[in-house]
Amino acid sequence: MLKLVCPVYNEDANIVPLLESLARSVHTPFELVVVYDRDDDTTLPPLRAAAARMPFAIRELRNAEGRGVLGAVKTGLRDDSGDAALVIMADLADDLRIVDEMYALVSSGRFDLVAGSRYMRGGRQIGGPWFKGLLSRTAGLSLYLLTGLPTRDATNNFKMYARPVLDAIEIESKAGFEIAMEITVKAYALGFRITEIPSTWTDRVAGESRFLLAKWLPHYLRWYWYALAHAGAGRRALILKERT
Repeated sequence: MLKLVCPVYNEDANIVPLLESLARSVHTPFELVVVYDRDDDTTLPPLRAAAARMPFAIRELRNAEGRGVLGAVKTGLRDDSGDAALVIMADLADDLRIVDEMYALVSSGRFDLVAGSRYMRGGRQIGGPWFKGLLSRTAGLSLYLLTGLPTRDATNNFKMYARPVLDAIEIESKAGFEIAMEITVKAYALGFRITEIPSTWTDRVAGESRFLLAKWLPHYLRWYWYALAHAGAGRRALILKERT
């Protein structure tokens, strides 16, 4: 079964609209795992009140990897339920309409990682800080061209991972949303099969963003250089897999 991992921090204004959007948009059977830091998180009361009327399973999981979004995502991904995992945000930024297609590609056995891509034909980004978007687009397109990484959107957290990818990779990220970039470039270096499909990202309209560009940028750069350094290994591993 598919597992959706949703890190939350005081998302009381967004959590019920998210649940309703999932019910409308996703037809693949799935479990929603909501990962929180504190028992007094304002997300939890409306989540619990709405859970019974949702047509999918919801499980609450307390962050066991250190407070903050990185710890929450790691906690959700390390929980070994599901044959595939997708990280989604509670702020309705992600394009939930493509979840079924992402899972179809993973469950077919053709791909191990499917990236929602804002920067390929058909993808787009609505709102958000322009400088953050410029850096993200530049990083994604340059890695695509320079290393052959099979997605133009390396930094996007809206990615689906087959269980073998998560089992094979030791997560070393230290801050924020760099984790998706780390998993993607490491998966490529190990020869896992990656693809992308167009995705629309929409900036939040309620709540407060926790994205800290200045603080997290050096951590993204670490994985950018990793991708450049391991580009040859990734190409060789993919060729070997195709031959076998």
